[in-house]
Amino acid sequence: MTTHRGRPTLIRSVQRALRLIEVVGEREGRVTAKEVARAAGLPLATAYHLLRTCTHEGWLQRLDDGTYVLGHRLDAVHRRGRDAAGVALARPALEWLRDAAGGPVYLARLVDGEIVVVEIVDGPKTPRIDLSIGLHDAAHATALGKCILGQLAAAERNEYLSGHPMHDLTPHTVVDPRRLRLPLPEEVAVDEEEYALGIHCLAAPVVERGYVAAVGVVVSRAGRSRSADALRLGAERVSRALVMR
Repeated sequence: MTTHRGRPTLIRSVQRALRLIEVVGEREGRVTAKEVARAAGLPLATAYHLLRTCTHEGWLQRLDDGTYVLGHRLDAVHRRGRDAAGVALARPALEWLRDAAGGPVYLARLVDGEIVVVEIVDGPKTPRIDLSIGLHDAAHATALGKCILGQLAAAERNEYLSGHPMHDLTPHTVVDPRRLRLPLPEEVAVDEEEYALGIHCLAAPVVERGYVAAVGVVVSRAGRSRSADALRLGAERVSRALVMR
């Protein structure tokens, strides 16, 4: 943003468009272009141009009767903002788990039908592993993926597996859905060199309203029992933090 004589230079058309969105959001139910123009103090022709642009970009939606409501882009921005705030609140718990379990920590969620990593917490003594194959292509071979799949209803889980081939990543990878051992929703999931040789991981479910999520940690084989106890406590702390957002 540039300044002029010490004052910020504001883009008038952007201000007007944001005001239109605000007006639509303030009205309960539907609102007409004339009502928007009147409330925003704009000529009707100007309001029409701005409404058309905002509708094209998804910030507003024009209904069949010609009235306007808020668009899907605002829902997406709101959701992402809440997600980012939740991860920020959960980060101290994720850092605690990293130190307690002695390994890098991963937070993953089911988003629009895909299992994705939303946060990684590592450190100089606990470097992250190389996710050379994304979780969306390796859920069957990872503790995080199996933990999330174990929380799904059978029909939803089968639909996911039918659309995601179970690739053979190591000699330990299970590639037959009938042999895939998934934990119960409240249990810890285990990856014993199924994703990568020499890598052992644990994952526990995270209770996050409206989402299916899990937190995982890379562990040593010898310290797996101690790490599992820390993981359960860490998952509870992460869940409490996400509820607060």
